[in-house]
Amino acid sequence: MLLNLIKALLLTWLVSSAFVQAEPLEYFFPENGTYRSTIPTPESVLGFNVGDRHVRHDQLISYFQQLAAASDNVVLKEIGLSNEHRKQVIATISSVKNLENLEQILADRRTNTKQEEGAPAVIWLGYSIHGNEISGANASILVAYQLAAAINNDINRLLDNLIIVIEPSMNPDGMDRFTTYANGNRNKSYNNDPNHREHQFQWPSGRTNHYMFDLNRDWLPLTQIESRNRVRNFHHYKPNVLADFHEMGKDSSYFFQPGVPSRNNPLTPAKNIELTELFANYHAKALDSDNRLYYSKEGFDDFYYGKGSTYPDINGSVGILFEQASSRGYVQHSDNGDVTLAFGVKNHLLTSFSTLTAALENKQKLHQFRHDFYAGINKLAGKEDYAGYLINEDHDSQRLRDFLTLLDRHQIESYPLTKTYRGEHQNYDQGSSYFIPLKQQQYRLIKTIFERVTTFKDNTFYDVSGWTLPLAYNIKSVRVETSRGLSVSTSPWQPTGIAVASPTTAAYAYAFSWDNYNAPKMLNTLLNQGIVAKVATKGFSLNQGEQQQGFAAGSIVIPQGLQTSSNWLETLTNIQKDNAIELVAINTGLSIKGVDIGSPSLRPLKPIKAMMIAGHGVSQYEAGHMLYYLDDTLGIPLSVIDTFRLSTVDFSAYTHIIMVDGEYKNMPDGTSKKLKTWIEAGGTIYAQKGATRYLAARNLLNASFTSKNEINRLFNSANLTYENKADLAAQKRIAGTIFSTNIDLSHPLTYGYHDKKLPVFKNSTVIIEQPSKPFVTVARYDSEPLLSGYAAPEMTDKVAGNAAIIAHNVGNGRVIASTNNLVFRGYWQGTSKIVANALFFSKAFSVSTEDQ
Repeated sequence: MLLNLIKALLLTWLVSSAFVQAEPLEYFFPENGTYRSTIPTPESVLGFNVGDRHVRHDQLISYFQQLAAASDNVVLKEIGLSNEHRKQVIATISSVKNLENLEQILADRRTNTKQEEGAPAVIWLGYSIHGNEISGANASILVAYQLAAAINNDINRLLDNLIIVIEPSMNPDGMDRFTTYANGNRNKSYNNDPNHREHQFQWPSGRTNHYMFDLNRDWLPLTQIESRNRVRNFHHYKPNVLADFHEMGKDSSYFFQPGVPSRNNPLTPAKNIELTELFANYHAKALDSDNRLYYSKEGFDDFYYGKGSTYPDINGSVGILFEQASSRGYVQHSDNGDVTLAFGVKNHLLTSFSTLTAALENKQKLHQFRHDFYAGINKLAGKEDYAGYLINEDHDSQRLRDFLTLLDRHQIESYPLTKTYRGEHQNYDQGSSYFIPLKQQQYRLIKTIFERVTTFKDNTFYDVSGWTLPLAYNIKSVRVETSRGLSVSTSPWQPTGIAVASPTTAAYAYAFSWDNYNAPKMLNTLLNQGIVAKVATKGFSLNQGEQQQGFAAGSIVIPQGLQTSSNWLETLTNIQKDNAIELVAINTGLSIKGVDIGSPSLRPLKPIKAMMIAGHGVSQYEAGHMLYYLDDTLGIPLSVIDTFRLSTVDFSAYTHIIMVDGEYKNMPDGTSKKLKTWIEAGGTIYAQKGATRYLAARNLLNASFTSKNEINRLFNSANLTYENKADLAAQKRIAGTIFSTNIDLSHPLTYGYHDKKLPVFKNSTVIIEQPSKPFVTVARYDSEPLLSGYAAPEMTDKVAGNAAIIAHNVGNGRVIASTNNLVFRGYWQGTSKIVANALFFSKAFSVSTEDQ
């Protein structure tokens, strides 16, 4: 079957009244075959041949639209819009009979995993989730054309037995950022010089989406709209196989999974790996047929479940990664000769069809695997020594709601407690506590989301090693041995609207708690709408009618007497409704405990005008994470300014400067002097990871760091052999691990926190040694800090007891430094509020590092 299909795939057009001639397709289809003349060729729609130019996203969508309009075998569905309002689409291709019954077939798959032998298998082909890995998106055109237009029995068998889902561009915004650059910087004559501008892309690259997120790391966190749209449809189709098409460095050849055997996640069933290996034989035959180089079982792993080739593995599917050596532009010289765009497209074309052929010829094995995957869940869950997890968050209903929403998007059921449960260490109250039972279809996904794993078969990771999501959200989570004794709802939690009471008459003042995750967003909107607000740096209590009400430090107070607008109450009410945060009316300025409303301990707040230094030498990912948090979450219009422009920028126009991880080697002469003058005049710098080293080297941050030599001395390498090289390098890294810190709850940078234990995500070896000066340290690593993920004992011990976050004065300004990315990939809600506090409350503290 495979060899016959390859021959059918490699076709040209016959010249006759019934068929159209298109010689340029010969490179992809070199053997004779027949096609439906009613189906548009790629050239007839695009105006050029695939591989001749980089296809823009609008051209890609146009081709699929015309293909669907012309073919009864293609249904095109718009699944959403990207941040830049480009369409996300999937094309479902199958026989007319299957498409007529598509929704019933999919409904049966969702409710019954035992598929009959005649039932079609569902295969999802996903292309170019990294926008600059463009050969996949181009290949999708040819795959769809072949399936819709070719007239032969092999194609008919595919259509009869498979439902093929093609996602032609998994990253529309990144795709167009790349294609615009590549098309705009190409020569008329192809240039294979890697140094040519065509191959050297500007910052940020087309790899990422609008917010500079790596979408191939977002299948589990689901912070980005593209990922949410995709995963929603993934669960609608429940594919048997998901093929994930990428590109890699130009000097490689072609990779297909399986990856490194020792780096498979132990939650992935052995049968999944067996099927991946079975499919690999088909890929090898397809590539052998055209004498193409390839490899597998090296370099890549199947450990982190947040990628396109691994998320399917924990959802009853088989995820398969494909990596093509990249031309980036049109042709680039490599160790294997010139690699062209067309060459890469053809490789992905061949393995797209080898995937379909393998699925066809092993359809029943795929059905059986999916059935067994789910049928054995209750038995597996029953073997565990616990029944599920209890989660609780008493103070921040929005952060809890966001976590429950994430579970729901992954089809994990959470059940509200209907009565308080008295646990061993705390009470779990109704309204803020939920039970997640293991015995449900997503048993394995629940395990990977909730478990803290610190021991591993292999300590080398392609991506993060720790992603325990309750820790990321700073949600309390404990195992429950038995559900007996728990009073829970019979219906799982479902997202619903939130309504809060709004003021109808003007009070002496209004206040709201800083606990809610959306409180910084609400405050930012208030300040920008002219509402005058203050932050309480000390707690206070007031008589409210017949009851006493306390307000913690960090509470936001809005006194009526300071408002200058006649419609301030209407403005306040509208903003409160948008954010669904309770406002408390205060009828007197005199407290019964703590400070009064007119106290200088209530510090005035000002609107934020922030800039972030960006460009080459700065992590586009961390810049994107910060931009997403400030822009999308808080509504702060962050100004992103490239390093080369800093010499012409007036820093005094900004209240805050943000510096994420980077080397900052491209900073213009005089930048450090400008920064010093600006911060001494009252500005605030927030810096993380590599940026902290930059500031310390220029005496803007009072900190000492663990050196690379000190880390090297932690490990005895005297008797190691060459084969130990990779393992030693892995031990010296901290590549995505969760550590525990102790935070100073009295510090303004921790307003909104109630537990001194705060999990943080660490993926670098930037270690600030514990300062000797008092009051400088905001967060400090525990003495035994490892919570989840891999870190060598030597590295864990080195991190232990040292500073995670420090802050101090520089003249009239402030510098705040973190050794970690507190807004990592948009889902670390547990630490992101410290960034908000650094923006709004930087002048609420004062710490000198000068000798007294």
